[in-house]
Parts: sequence; C-alpha cells; structure tokens
Amino acid sequence: MVRKSLRLRIVATFIGIVLTSLIISFFLFMQLSEKNNTPNHMFISIAEDIAKVINLIDDPEKVNAFRDLLNRFSIDMAIVSEPSDAVFSLDKEKMSTLFNTNTTDAVFLSGKGGLAIVGIPKIDDGKGVFIIKIDFSSIVKGLRITLLFTLLAVLVIGSLLILFMSGYIVKPIKKLTVAAKEMASGNLSVRLTYRNKDEFGELMESFNRMASELQKMDSVRDDFVSNVSHEMQSPLTSIRGFTRALQDGVIPLEEQKEHLDIIYEETLRLSRLSDNLLRLASLDSEHHPVNLTTFQLDEQLRRTIVLAEPQWARKDIMIELDLLPCEVTVDKDLFDQVWQNLINNAIKYTGQEGTIHVEIEMSAQFVKVYIKDSGKGIPEEALPLIFDRFYMVEKARSSALKGNGLGLSIVMKILKIHDCKIEVESKVGEGTQFIVTIPRT
Repeated sequence: MVRKSLRLRIVATFIGIVLTSLIISFFLFMQLSEKNNTPNHMFISIAEDIAKVINLIDDPEKVNAFRDLLNRFSIDMAIVSEPSDAVFSLDKEKMSTLFNTNTTDAVFLSGKGGLAIVGIPKIDDGKGVFIIKIDFSSIVKGLRITLLFTLLAVLVIGSLLILFMSGYIVKPIKKLTVAAKEMASGNLSVRLTYRNKDEFGELMESFNRMASELQKMDSVRDDFVSNVSHEMQSPLTSIRGFTRALQDGVIPLEEQKEHLDIIYEETLRLSRLSDNLLRLASLDSEHHPVNLTTFQLDEQLRRTIVLAEPQWARKDIMIELDLLPCEVTVDKDLFDQVWQNLINNAIKYTGQEGTIHVEIEMSAQFVKVYIKDSGKGIPEEALPLIFDRFYMVEKARSSALKGNGLGLSIVMKILKIHDCKIEVESKVGEGTQFIVTIPRT
C-alpha cells in the first residue's frame, strides 16, 4: 500500500519538517523585523542627512529640484513653520513636540512596514521644521515576496532531491526483502552484493553470513537424515532377511543359532545408534543438565579401562597407565561417556597384541589426558573430519567394527559444554593420540 511505502514516508517526513521550519522562520522574520529598531535608526539617519543638505541650499529653486529628486526615490519632504500646519496627516500634538523641544535630534513620528515619517526640530536660525516622509514599503514588500519565493523554492528543490535520494536509501531494503522472500521459498543460495561499508553494507554482510550458515545447516541436516537412514536401513535389512529365511525354513536347524546371533547383534547396533542419536539431541539442546562434581579423575579412567577389559583382553592389547592422582570438577556421568568412547575407539582400531597408553599431565591451569594407541593411524586429510557426525575413516569396515560415526561427535559436544578442548595427532602406520585438556578453574 502507498501509505506503507518507506520511500513516501521519508519524503513526506522531510516535506513536513522543511515546511514547518520555513513557516516558523518566515513568521519569526516578520516579528523580528517589526520589533527591531534598526530600520527606524536608518530612517532617522536618512532624514537628518536630507535636512543638513537642505540647510546648505540657499536657492529655493534648487531646494525644489532637490525635492523632486527625492520624490524619485519615494522620499517626500515638507518644511513647516507653524504647529498648526497639517502635513502627511500628522496630528497637531506630534507637530507641536517638534516646536517645543530644545534638542536638534530627529524624532520618529510614525511608520510601519517600510513607511516612516521623521521630524527634524526647528533650529533658531533654520528654515523651520522639516517633516520627511520615507516610503520604502514597495521595497520591503518586494523583499518579503522574494524571501517567500526563495523559501518555497528551497522546499520544492529539497523535496525533489529527497524524492530522488529516498530511492537510493530504500533500494537496499528492497533487495533485502526480495532476498528474504527467496530464502523463505527455500532458495538458500541467494546472496546480496554491496559496495558501501555503511550500515546497509553491514546489514547485507550479516544477511549473507546468515544465508551461508543456514545453507550449511541445511546441508548438515540433509547429510544427517541420509546417514541415519543408511545406518538404520543396513541392520533392518539384515534382520528382515534373516527372519524371513527363518520363517520360511530355508536355514538348516544347525545354522539357525548363528543367524539368530547376527540378528541379535544387529538389534544391538540399532539400539546403540538410537541411544547415540538421543544423546546428541539432548546435548544439542540448551537444556541438557550439567551436574558438576569433584572427583578423582585417575580413578574414573582406571574404572573405564577395567569395564572395557573384555574387549582389549580379547585382542591381547597391552594397557599402559601413567595416572597421577588428580581431582577435577566436571559432570562425572558425561565424562564417563567421553572416556568410554575414546578408549573403546582406541581398542577398536588397535590390532592384535597392540598397545594403548593412558597418561595424566597436570599443571596449575589445566589437566591433560593422553590416550594413545598403536593402531593403523588416520590419514592427514581425514583428521579435520573425524569429529563430524557419521564420519568414519574406514566406512567399508564400519559394520565389522560396530560403529556408526557418532562417538567422537558426542565427545566433542560434551567437551564443548565444559569449555574443554580435544586435539588429535596421528600418522598412518604409527597410531593415534587424543589429548583432552580440562581447565582447573
């Protein structure tokens, strides 16, 4: 609608402000010009100068010629010898003051709007009282009309300029509106181009950053849905196939236990996937409870390694512990999950008769936990990606390794909640080392 147009509102506001300012300025000028005594002093000065000139002229004809010259400039003059003489419609009281005064100073008798009548008192040896009428009203009227038209020209020119400039001001907003509508319709690739570094430039830059983040989030969401669907589809396909085979009786009785074990492992895999997804969803929310407690970190690590004994004993892995007595204040349950994921990950990727080394290093500011394995290592190009959800270095072996690529994502999320940091160092063929840094304050 027209009344909702920002451009028209800017123009209307400008015109209103300028028009109000011009009207106030015009009336203030009129009032001040009426009250100001400067024009009166000017008229008196002119009259005194005229009287001096006439007093210097002895020839009456020259006086008349001078009067004719003054009339050309709208100045009339009369010489009055008696107070009873009426001239320029002046009353007798004002005339009598000129004859009674003992001063030679000029007297402003009347005047308004550029018209003034000035009297020069009678001098003893003079020619009488001078009454001088100065009519500059046409000049004053012309000045006022000129002033009025000048103010109106300022209003018109200013309005046209602001009408033109308002388009320049509103243009970025229109571009933002169009881009926002495109984003609302699902086009997250829209970007705005800008040159200026003003507030509109900052707004467009923020819009582009928001669009990039939304596009990235949308890509992550699509990947997440795709990965979850894939991770769930694989075990479900196995379960459906084996149960159908068992129902149809195509599997011999002696092989049924083996197939039932596979079905059981696949259900465990689905259970782990759903547990991890629920845990990540909870950690992603801002309402996940964090219960800080102070406890012995070295004891927590020992207990985690003991709980994982069936896994590392099966592969004859040697566990090396270098754990100093150490207290930390974190959420104990969440850090149980951190150590379980890191140690199980180390066991998973360490070969037969390998080694896993766990060490605590302390300082006044932080505690560092090193978990190093002698596994195959991680390629350098894969290191920045290992904390991404569903990312696995060896995807072809993911089923055999019983992983879904969420363990390290959960670790990263828990550590971020606690303002902790995790680093990874790895070389192919030499193993991998994770370093968790926990602030002590």
